[in-house]
Amino acid sequence: MAKEATVVPDQLLELHIKHELAALKGAKLRKFIANEVKELFSLAEQVTLRQAVSEDQILGVIRRQVVEMDLDGGIPELAGDMASEVLSAGVQSDTRLRDILSREQATAFVEEFLELRHHRERLISEVMAHPVYQELVSNIVYHGLVNYLYEDNLISRNVPGVGSMMKFGKRVANRAVPGLDETFERRIKAYLSDNLPALIRRSEQFLQKALSDDELRDTIMAAWNGVEDRTLADLQSGLGELELQEFVVLGYEFWLEFRQTAYFEGCYTVVVNRLFEKYGDVPLTELLSDVGVDQAVVMAEVDTFAQPTLDLLREQGYLEALLRRRLAPFYRSSAVKKVLSES
Repeated sequence: MAKEATVVPDQLLELHIKHELAALKGAKLRKFIANEVKELFSLAEQVTLRQAVSEDQILGVIRRQVVEMDLDGGIPELAGDMASEVLSAGVQSDTRLRDILSREQATAFVEEFLELRHHRERLISEVMAHPVYQELVSNIVYHGLVNYLYEDNLISRNVPGVGSMMKFGKRVANRAVPGLDETFERRIKAYLSDNLPALIRRSEQFLQKALSDDELRDTIMAAWNGVEDRTLADLQSGLGELELQEFVVLGYEFWLEFRQTAYFEGCYTVVVNRLFEKYGDVPLTELLSDVGVDQAVVMAEVDTFAQPTLDLLREQGYLEALLRRRLAPFYRSSAVKKVLSES
């Protein structure tokens, strides 16, 4: 009797494994999954997001998988290699800019940009008020003034020898009083610095009026006309493989530091909080519907991945081994042996 109790569970185990292997393929598998997907969507009509998962759980996942996870140095190397392949692919030479960004889309972007009038005006004001810009203008005006005095003024051009005499006088004066040229330059620039603010304010007012929406629209669209028929390879001219990989590394290093900032934490925390504020207490199906996920979408991915993956696992012997590891402890348990021996 004890021998039969040992043999029978093994026979049941083999029958169960055979049954499961037959069920996990083809039409039977798809029918089973489709029915379970239907049941899960029915359950999602009753279960809320807050019942399924908490805000702290999602925030924890973000911290572990996005913020704290150690990223191997091979990631930027792989990304740089893939980016180089994309950059050198034949599609770059066969694709024009307008093939990926239509004129209508470009126009829409321009119109949205023109709506940012306040930001444009502030940018112009900040640029023109910057000390570096004022120094640049001061130098340009200074050299223009000096060139005019010694070379290009009306008297120098129309009276023979006057320009040469002025240059000669300048050299003699510098020999007689060393540093006179530097003193003259410093005083001229100081005078310009004192009077530039008013000039720059007038220039700013001119730019604010000159850079009207119509002018900017015409300028940008004229530039678009010049590039829309150029290929992506043409537009990328000068960006070599080495430079591209350097940009990838810089981007990777930036991400490693950025993800640790309080700003990034504040951003993803606000997003999660808002998600639960909007969907936390409503059925999960409402969230799924808003993001475009329904049973048909799920089954499309099942058909693409589930069956081929299970077929591969079956061919490699993994699926049967998995079933044995899962079922054997049950069929060989003392409880099963006891029930079978008693029966």
